[in-house]
Amino acid sequence: MTATKNTVITTVETARKLGLLPEEFEKIKEILGRAPNFTELSIFSVMWSEHCSYKNSISWLKTLPKDGPHLLAKAGEENAGLVDIGGGLGCAFKIESHNHPSALEPYQGAATGVGGINRDVFTMGARPVAQRNSS
Repeated sequence: MTATKNTVITTVETARKLGLLPEEFEKIKEILGRAPNFTELSIFSVMWSEHCSYKNSISWLKTLPKDGPHLLAKAGEENAGLVDIGGGLGCAFKIESHNHPSALEPYQGAATGVGGINRDVFTMGARPVAQRNSS
């Protein structure tokens, strides 16, 4: 590398080390009209990460029901889904979509996911009674 990381022209290999695909690196060059410097590439890496953009899980999330007669809080409207189960009761459901930390560090990543799930259930005025880790 030369003087600073911000003056270095990045390569596909640099992008790969930051978790970007070769086609994403090409798209960044197209957007900027040139190869990005290290700081720019790092910003794209974060913004296009699973955590920020759901780049891997979005296709699965789109398959979940978003509307129906028993939904009290529709998907995406609040922190967790809320389903009318009858008798004046509702049940809150939450799936943690930020799975990237779990892919890198299963134990701490899973703990982050469970924390987010609990937070979102609590914000709906509910309390967790069961949790499942599918990994």
